[in-house]
Amino acid sequence: MDKILQQFREQILTAGAEQRGLLLQGGGTKQWYGNPIADTSAVLDTQAYRGVISYEPTELVISARCGTSLKEIEALLDQHGQMLAFEPPHFGPAATVGGMLATGLSGPRRASVGAVRDFVLGVSLMNGAGEILRFGGQVMKNVAGYDVSRLMAGSLGSLGLLLDVSLKVLPKPVAETSLMFAMSEADALSHLNRWAGQALPISASSYYAGRLMLRLSGSVPALLAAKQRLGGQEIDSANDYWESLREQSHHFFTPEEDYALWRVSLPSTAPTLKLRSKSLIEWGGAQRWLWTNESEAALRTTIQAMGGHVTRFRYGAVDSPAFTELAPPLLKIHRQLKAAFDPAAIFNRGRLFD
Repeated sequence: MDKILQQFREQILTAGAEQRGLLLQGGGTKQWYGNPIADTSAVLDTQAYRGVISYEPTELVISARCGTSLKEIEALLDQHGQMLAFEPPHFGPAATVGGMLATGLSGPRRASVGAVRDFVLGVSLMNGAGEILRFGGQVMKNVAGYDVSRLMAGSLGSLGLLLDVSLKVLPKPVAETSLMFAMSEADALSHLNRWAGQALPISASSYYAGRLMLRLSGSVPALLAAKQRLGGQEIDSANDYWESLREQSHHFFTPEEDYALWRVSLPSTAPTLKLRSKSLIEWGGAQRWLWTNESEAALRTTIQAMGGHVTRFRYGAVDSPAFTELAPPLLKIHRQLKAAFDPAAIFNRGRLFD
């Protein structure tokens, strides 16, 4: 592995000396996410730097190199009845743990257990000077000052080359089942917000085309009590459904001509959106997917007025920014971080911000 790290370092130093960009890439299953990269003349492929470094099931911690397959990680955890609780989407069989952390995307269970960043215990990375930096640790009670390790979640490779990561894992639920309800979108949002304040084992939710779906996870007695309390139609074999939401293979996510897929983040109490769009709601109302040809400016203004923000997640015009523009003070912090980790601005130029 030292030889591979030396190759990484040489590529980084060469790119800095020649003042050209460097595209960081693992399995490449999420390269479409974010803004187009300004310079793709050189690619640093991380897949050779792979393998589980350590895994102690009794400690609920796993450490792996950035090029390690997500499928490999999940298969290993499954042998011990454990999981990556935030259900990271793969978007392809070649997905890696490095890409998982860089994109910071979470699946249906995110609203009940937390996001990717909440499970990061420590990372090591190589900065723009070819130096290996280590942040955080490999235990849950680690305290290491400024939490740079969690900063890597969603950074899209803009701060450095992620080398390895330590993650908290959780036991799989003893039992799971799903319930289906027929109702309007307004009623679904009302029910979801009321149930969120109650002691119910809801681990995922979605609403689409007049159908509200809930997933219940926990002990058998807890599930029986929840089913009696909630009602609805029980669906025992719903794993494929929740996976289709995680991987966006559900027919809702089929590309629409001349439409963009927007990811909307809102307070869960926000009402039904008054937009010309087709929508699917997750996370108790806090995440809403939209297919729409509304103008970017109108969409961002509407969502911002409701206390949220919107991301052009996939498809549509790539000449407009994918992410909501940051306020000047926040943008200044981002630029300072970028300058500290990557002073020559070689990593994934333009993917996160201009």
